[in-house]
Amino acid sequence: MPIKKYAANADNTIVNAFQFNLKTRGTGANTGQADVLEMYSIYGRQGSGSQELSRILVQFPVTTIDTDRTQGSIPSSGSVSFYLKLYNAETSNTVPRDFTATVQALSRSWQEGEGVDLEGYTDLTRGNIGSNWVYASKTQAWDTVGGDYLTSSGQWDQATEPPQYSQTFENGLENIEIDITSLVEDWIAGNLSNYGVGVRLSSSFEGYFSSSTGMNTGSVIHNTGGATDSYYTKRFFARSTQYYFKRPVIEARWNDIKRDDRADFFYSSSLASADDNLNTLYIYNYIRGRLTNIPAIGTTGSIMVSLYSGSSDDSAPSGSKLILHDGTTSITGGYVSTGIYSCSVALTAASTPISTLYDVWHSGSHSDEHAVTTEFVTSSIKPKVLAGSTAVRKPVFFINITNLQNEYTKNENARFNLYVRNKFWSPTIYTKAKETAEHSPIISASYRVFRTFDALEAVPHNTGSDFATGLSYDVSGNYFELDMSNLEPGYEYGFKFAFYDEEINAWKEQDRIFKFRVLDHEY
Repeated sequence: MPIKKYAANADNTIVNAFQFNLKTRGTGANTGQADVLEMYSIYGRQGSGSQELSRILVQFPVTTIDTDRTQGSIPSSGSVSFYLKLYNAETSNTVPRDFTATVQALSRSWQEGEGVDLEGYTDLTRGNIGSNWVYASKTQAWDTVGGDYLTSSGQWDQATEPPQYSQTFENGLENIEIDITSLVEDWIAGNLSNYGVGVRLSSSFEGYFSSSTGMNTGSVIHNTGGATDSYYTKRFFARSTQYYFKRPVIEARWNDIKRDDRADFFYSSSLASADDNLNTLYIYNYIRGRLTNIPAIGTTGSIMVSLYSGSSDDSAPSGSKLILHDGTTSITGGYVSTGIYSCSVALTAASTPISTLYDVWHSGSHSDEHAVTTEFVTSSIKPKVLAGSTAVRKPVFFINITNLQNEYTKNENARFNLYVRNKFWSPTIYTKAKETAEHSPIISASYRVFRTFDALEAVPHNTGSDFATGLSYDVSGNYFELDMSNLEPGYEYGFKFAFYDEEINAWKEQDRIFKFRVLDHEY
């Protein structure tokens, strides 16, 4: 479940723009229930040098993010990234080009309000709930018209400057997608109160205005570095939009890939580099069906791993520990996540390679390899010998989700097992009779999810640094998890998979589509 979305719980557009009469500014207007958000700058419309601005306020449920972290649904700080995502709303109006937007944390609480009018700005708060250009709430004015933003280190309890973000727009139709991890982590840690963020044109793109006092004049922002061109109008969908996948969200992404080489363990070879000769092994400590840390190891203790050959009937480890790639007989493993531990090991084959290796996970340390230890887990490995090829590889695969269901509930976190084998596999009579067919785990695989009736991408491939749509693999093949709350219930969706081909340095999407439906059970 390396992707989780948190939809905004409040948003609003505030303006100092003129109403239709071009005499009265709509500074008292509230649009908290409008289905779009808007930022712009209009210069010189009402008169020479007039300035009209629109800014966006958005807040997110950080307490929910914090609760999910406490419950283990998202990783600890440093292992997850948070992205602010606002989606472009098409408009019949002009769209600005070649500008920059700024995102800053707000330093004061504010009210969303109940207005909807983004044209004439006639839904005035008039002492009712809601924020506007002058007031943050029914009873509290902004310290500065246009909103109060965290701009200096003196406004919070950290030595560094508060986080500020920006994004450049070329054609004006782009979505906003900005990594705001540092800000979200400050909210979670309590370094900052969560008042949300303000989204606006950067000061050099907001309208020019020079006040003789060097201060704001009424509702007009003093901005001597501003623009004398107009940038009208950039719109995004608001949280009240009918389009589920267009709502403002904070999207948490992290890399949860586990590459377990137990079923694809190779002896060291001169054909491979030192890194490629390493095999990564995992153990999964299930207690009564639940992953649980080994008490003696926990999250910080060391767990040692040794390899053995088998007994005469090849049913259990036997003899002395084998010498590993680093000259020792035990390698140090590490904690991965709750109940999961791993190690990386290499082993050179004997003149007659051992057909079955046994990996024993135990207590101890490198400093005293002969001490009495506690054995935690013993498992087996069928190692392979790496060999060169005289034919070009044919990367064409047969794939199947072996545990796909027709329907899932909207709050379900589902795991999917992907079976992969070479499409041109030619089994013998013996292999046909085997209980389990051979499978080929894909080292770099990614999934995407789309809605079938309109092909809208609900979860696109994310193969960047977070690799949030990557597939893990173990002895059973590839697998991944999907949080169904990321999908709008009541619709059918499809999975498609892409495999990375290192020979052509490109992703190749596979042909098969796997369909399922997300249900919304209200009762």
